[in-house]
Amino acid sequence: MRRRAVLGALLLAPTLAFAAGAAHRIWVVSNGWHSGIVLARADVPESVIPEITDFPHARFFEFGWGDAEFYPAREAGTWLALRAAFPGPAVMHVAGLPDHPARIWPQVTILPFAVDTQGLRRLLDFLRDSFDRTGAGRAAVKARGIYPFSLFYPATGRFHLFNNCNTWTAQALTAMELGASLGGVNTADDLISRIRPFAAPQNAP
Repeated sequence: MRRRAVLGALLLAPTLAFAAGAAHRIWVVSNGWHSGIVLARADVPESVIPEITDFPHARFFEFGWGDAEFYPAREAGTWLALRAAFPGPAVMHVAGLPDHPARIWPQVTILPFAVDTQGLRRLLDFLRDSFDRTGAGRAAVKARGIYPFSLFYPATGRFHLFNNCNTWTAQALTAMELGASLGGVNTADDLISRIRPFAAPQNAP
């Protein structure tokens, strides 16, 4: 009996080690058509994402990627919607959240994910490379954001119908090595359905 217990402990050791190492948490948010990634301020070094200094009072940051014309438009008409279907420049949207995302957006889908330090580093590298800094130390503000606490910045990559905000979120999670099969993700619903089984237990914010 003791031998079986020892063998069981050895078999569980890698799993327990990973769980212990998953000391960080990120969130994927989706309003049904757009998705983004939220990180706690303590997990976002200014040396990696210097743009966060524009939000000195933020407790969390939401990062999103989208079309440079359609995404920032206050009144996006049919022409801009059609224009966004074709390849064009992209922007990064950064929201400096004053509180937990579940309190800011109680009506949207918010899924938490546990991540270890290496996974967080890979995710941060992906986010860093999504900003178009054109050789400067940080990206310049391009426009006011969707919320009073958000801003737009130039982004790398080309936005089009099959390379959109949800594709970008899927790529970020793949870089983090979430483990979900995310090839061909296009819609927010598709993204959420694929990653939901990998979500961590929901805790009250």
